[in-house]
Amino acid sequence: MSQTREVLLIGEGNFSFSVALCQSAADPVNVTATCFQTEDEALKQDCAAQNIERLRYCGSRVLFQVDCTRLRENEDLKHQLYDCIIFNFPHCGRKSGVKKNRSLLAKFFLNCAEILKENGEVHVALCNGQGGTPVDNPIREWHNSWQVVAMAAEAGLILSEVRPFDQDKYQGYKCTGYRSQDHGFHVEGALNHIFTRSLPYALPQRLKMEAKVGKETIVFELPEELGEFVNRNFLGPHSHHPVQLVQDQLLRELKSAWPVNKVSGDFPELVSCSPDKLHVFGPNVTTTEIYWIKPTETLNHSQSEDGGDNCEPIEDQHAPSGSYGLRPSLLMHVQDILQHEDFSPGTLHALSGLVFQKTPISASLSPVYHQLLLVGVFRSETQPLRCLHDCLEALLSAHGVSFQLEQGGEQQQAWMNSKTLAKFGRLASLPVPGCVPEEALQLCVVSMNLDHLAALIFSISDWRLLWTPDPRLLLHFELNPQGPFRPFSLYSPSYSHDISFWMEPDSFDELEFHTVVRQATAGTVRDVVLVDRFRHPHMGHASLCYRLTYQSPDRALSHSQALCLQNKLRRLLPLRLQVTLR
Repeated sequence: MSQTREVLLIGEGNFSFSVALCQSAADPVNVTATCFQTEDEALKQDCAAQNIERLRYCGSRVLFQVDCTRLRENEDLKHQLYDCIIFNFPHCGRKSGVKKNRSLLAKFFLNCAEILKENGEVHVALCNGQGGTPVDNPIREWHNSWQVVAMAAEAGLILSEVRPFDQDKYQGYKCTGYRSQDHGFHVEGALNHIFTRSLPYALPQRLKMEAKVGKETIVFELPEELGEFVNRNFLGPHSHHPVQLVQDQLLRELKSAWPVNKVSGDFPELVSCSPDKLHVFGPNVTTTEIYWIKPTETLNHSQSEDGGDNCEPIEDQHAPSGSYGLRPSLLMHVQDILQHEDFSPGTLHALSGLVFQKTPISASLSPVYHQLLLVGVFRSETQPLRCLHDCLEALLSAHGVSFQLEQGGEQQQAWMNSKTLAKFGRLASLPVPGCVPEEALQLCVVSMNLDHLAALIFSISDWRLLWTPDPRLLLHFELNPQGPFRPFSLYSPSYSHDISFWMEPDSFDELEFHTVVRQATAGTVRDVVLVDRFRHPHMGHASLCYRLTYQSPDRALSHSQALCLQNKLRRLLPLRLQVTLR
């Protein structure tokens, strides 16, 4: 049996929409219909008395003198939570201008947030062109629209759906216009905007973590900007996360050509490394891209007389700064896989997990992603690299993945590219270590960014959506694991802010600047562009000006929030990078 929904209607004129809603509702509804006028003023409207009588007869509440900007103060409303709040064609009246109507919407949304259920909806019908979204036809200039999505963001609401306002669905509805004036609004081409609650932003926090490296347990603090990426278990059993779906489908397809074995074991995300040995992580990994970790404590494991383990702290000089880092690639585990007890030639051995790498802020490249590593030893005569290349190309070319073949000396390799991200995957063929030439075996290694592959396959425009805590992402893929992703937050507003500062040219680390931006702005910055550079002719130091574009793909981001985050960045930047703000 369907649960009765509580529906609140704001700004009714002759109450014809309320009556039509009661008659057309497929599920049981309790309707509370309100208007701004007094009861005497409302009864002067054509058919209003008849409509009010019909509403009361079917058990609906009818309230008068309800101000949409003071709903949370209304004694008849503030103690009730609603599943749906509907406001058709709000307007301040006469030639009030877009600024007053924006203010009306902003105050309305703020009041709705106080009386809306957790999973409730706010419906706002606007005349064509007023909303300021790409659905309007024609689209008004942004400054000349009501900017409905930005106004809703002030109340923590996101636009989840836009559909044509279907007047035919509500038989008998007559739009009366502002405050029930005779001249009604033009509903032809009107749009109904449906808003839902957004999750709030959680500021980054330092997490205390432990990792076993060799015979030592390293205690350390994870960098704040990475806190939301760990312990998410996207690749766990029974996961419906798109990254897991892509990995499962890819391994199923590869099994049609080779045996595939998923490698089990402990492969810690914190590794012992040094700047002169970064080649183990693959080509082109630089020192500045590593998240170097300084342990807060190092525990040495020793075997006690009774067979138990004792953990004894050791001094920091045994673990100097820079000797530990978060792994930037799974390629360092190739040798571990070759020596694993389950390893066998002729089989593809699969390992997946998180990797960490400092990167510029962009919509396609993230500082943390899931990487898939495939390792296999095959006879050279079977041309294993070519076979893997052809198989992956057949699987992925339809999703915009291209392959770039290269050969140098004994090594053969191919890069996986897309229109938005180059070299997100790599296929390489090497001689097997310790193998005599007569055996003619080849070691094939494939590594790829699963997150980017999932974004391509499911048409996810921003990698940040893969990490959203909003349950609507996983719910979509539980119900529709094959189809493209349908965003639950549409036409998110964007805000641009510049930041400029003096710095010493030889000491400035641009990747560290992007890292500080991520930390200070809680990941809300979509794009960072250097717009100006100036070197002082006498002092020698330089000035940089960056333009930051704030836009969130999954949560409400208001102008005031973006400004607050920008100010936080201005406070943090001089402390972290020793620059002087201009």
